[in-house]
Amino acid sequence: MPNRTNKTGDAKIETWARLLRVSRNLLERVEAALKRDGLPPLAWYDVLLELRRAGKPGLRPFELQERILLAQYNLSRLTDRLVEAGYAERRPCPDDGRGHLLALTEDGRDLLRRMWPSYRAAIDSEFGRKLSPSETQKLMAVLDRLDRD
Repeated sequence: MPNRTNKTGDAKIETWARLLRVSRNLLERVEAALKRDGLPPLAWYDVLLELRRAGKPGLRPFELQERILLAQYNLSRLTDRLVEAGYAERRPCPDDGRGHLLALTEDGRDLLRRMWPSYRAAIDSEFGRKLSPSETQKLMAVLDRLDRD
């Protein structure tokens, strides 16, 4: 096997690919844990969490879009499902008569509370237990550098 460290560009490309692969695999395992526990997909949790963080006023759909990692058309379908299920509600936007706000309902808060223990356990088993505290800090520092604009 060739030594990848001799070619900085190749090592960076391989590291990039590995980061994407590991991220995808971790998310798939978290999704599987939620499904095994009879809970909705992780995207539901992410949307409901952002609505909870927004508080009573709620968020415009484009604001929600900026905070999560779903494409607009996927977010539209998901928010429709969340509203139909009673976990979120649409409210008229006071600043724009044509627009609306999405807000968390009490049932949505309850679903977040029910999902968190399973999600937290999956994070711990698939990620947290595999890294020492010092490795976690180092990874956070690297991710912080990558996340800067």
